[in-house]
This record gives sequence, structure tokens and C-alpha cells, in this order.
Amino acid sequence: MRYRGTLYRALNPVYAREPLSGQGAALYGGRFNPRGMAALYLSLAVTTALREANQAGSLQPTTLVSYDADIDAIFDSRDEAGLARIGLSREALADAGWRDRMRQDGQAPTQELALTLVADGYRGLMVRSFAAGSKAEDINLVLWRWGGAVLERRTLIDDEGRLSR
Repeated sequence: MRYRGTLYRALNPVYAREPLSGQGAALYGGRFNPRGMAALYLSLAVTTALREANQAGSLQPTTLVSYDADIDAIFDSRDEAGLARIGLSREALADAGWRDRMRQDGQAPTQELALTLVADGYRGLMVRSFAAGSKAEDINLVLWRWGGAVLERRTLIDDEGRLSR
């Protein structure tokens, strides 16, 4: 699938000057990326981005950025038939124990999914948010490959250059 529209990302301020790096995700690993694999966790709504970035404890300092995006080669996990073709279920995507599996087995099944999708040529994954308080309509777009494509646009919206100061 192709996604065109605005995307939001709530960043730890440590990474605010590099809002397209994905290095924080690479350092620690995430639900949909193993350690060592950069990823941008983006959301289709501001509130979803804030929930995603602040899943543990109280609201922490957060830098909110938005992107104007036109990205192709996205796997849509909301498609039951597509999920079945790759041997995963919605329950597996939502598994709250993914961190335990990563520690125990080296990689969680959702991280293995990311590697499989990248090998199949996908740039990212459209997936429901599993952050506390999220609803079925809270959607994320996780990117593993971005930039350099002729038909792709993902432009940070920073009209006043605030992040470069």
C-alpha cells in the first residue's frame, strides 16, 4: 500500500535534532525492529504519537514533530488475509510479552516479522497502536527504510527552523 498524508512523531528530546535518524530504536530495539535495525515509529494522529512515546510512567519531556509523507511499499497489518499469508495473527502483533521474548530468544516474533518484510521489499508497516489507552483507530506507521526513493516524500515540517537552532 501507499500512504500519503501527515505523520507525527513524539521524540525523546535527546534525538530532536535528528528527527529522521531512527537511532534510538536501533539502540534498544522495538516491537517492530530488532536491536541494530533503525526504525521510525510514526503515528497518524498526534495523541497516538504521544501515547507511543510515553508508555512507561508519567509524561516525560517530549518533542513533537510532524512530517508531510508520501511513502510506498507499506505492509498493511490491518488486512487479515495479508497477515495470514505471512503466518502471523493480530494477537501475535499485540503480544505484550514481546520484550521478554526478545530477552529470552534474542528476537521477538514481531521483530522477525520486520526482518521478513524488509527482505520482501517493504519499507514499513501500518499497524494498530498497542500503547495503553489506544483504540482500534489509533494507527502507527513503522518505517525501516526511508529516503532516496523517487516516489517517496517524507519532509519534516519545521517552517521556522526551530530544530536547527
